[in-house]
Amino acid sequence: MNKPTIGIIGGTGLGDALGRRLKDVTTQRPETPFGLPSTPIQIGTLGPGCVAFLSRHGEGHTLNPSRVPYAANIFALKKLGVTTLVASAAVGSLRQEIAPADLVLVDQFIDKTVRRQNTFFDALGAVHTEFADPCCRRLREKLRAAGQTLSARVHPAGTYVCMEGPQFSTRAESLMHRQWGADLIGMTALPEAKLAREAQMCYALVALVSDYDCWREHDPGRDSQSLLEEIIGNLTAATQNAIRLIERLLETDGDLAEDTCPCRRSLARAVWTRPDALDPKQRQRLAALFD
Repeated sequence: MNKPTIGIIGGTGLGDALGRRLKDVTTQRPETPFGLPSTPIQIGTLGPGCVAFLSRHGEGHTLNPSRVPYAANIFALKKLGVTTLVASAAVGSLRQEIAPADLVLVDQFIDKTVRRQNTFFDALGAVHTEFADPCCRRLREKLRAAGQTLSARVHPAGTYVCMEGPQFSTRAESLMHRQWGADLIGMTALPEAKLAREAQMCYALVALVSDYDCWREHDPGRDSQSLLEEIIGNLTAATQNAIRLIERLLETDGDLAEDTCPCRRSLARAVWTRPDALDPKQRQRLAALFD
């Protein structure tokens, strides 16, 4: 089988459903300087190409967002040859016009996480990658074009506020996030996107809307069981929409993995530590990121 250059990270919902669509599957779980990835990585064919697929939350959804080994996940995918990464994540909507079961091609983030390793380079030196546009514009445009072929509603942009969790927001927080200009609330996009940029990968996030966040109060006459069933139904519908979107993306004319993309040169001017002050053992330990 060819070396995969396209990676897919499946979040809640997509993590199980997409893995079952792969054909001719082999698995690898590379050792990394940051431990093992969430699960063995499945390498197989999806549509016309070879992809590497990783389920973010582990087998059986055992890892809560704060315990996902984000650094190991990204490093392992990079080590296997992945240069272009499409991730999915379930989110709550902060906007009336972004409805449950919709998809959103995230273009901006607000980071509220506090417990997670958000860089590969603490032991190497001062490394500052640009992050003004955290998702690859080129890859998002390809996803937008693929989305236009679907009957599902695919929003071309959206700001995702990433909270620590595992608890959901208070209503006061949800209203504050709306005032900040955020469109979506979730728990898993960061530091994943930051690490992908440090790994010189093209990264895009497809957000699967499961419900409106608690800024919009539920009908007081509905019980919690019926609300949960509605959320699961919305996520199931969004998951099927996301699978179709990714399959259409893989059928796109042209190369999804382009070495000329600026994302693929994100470390070119990012290392501020003098070369003679870098620990050569640490540089070798992280060599896969610089390839």
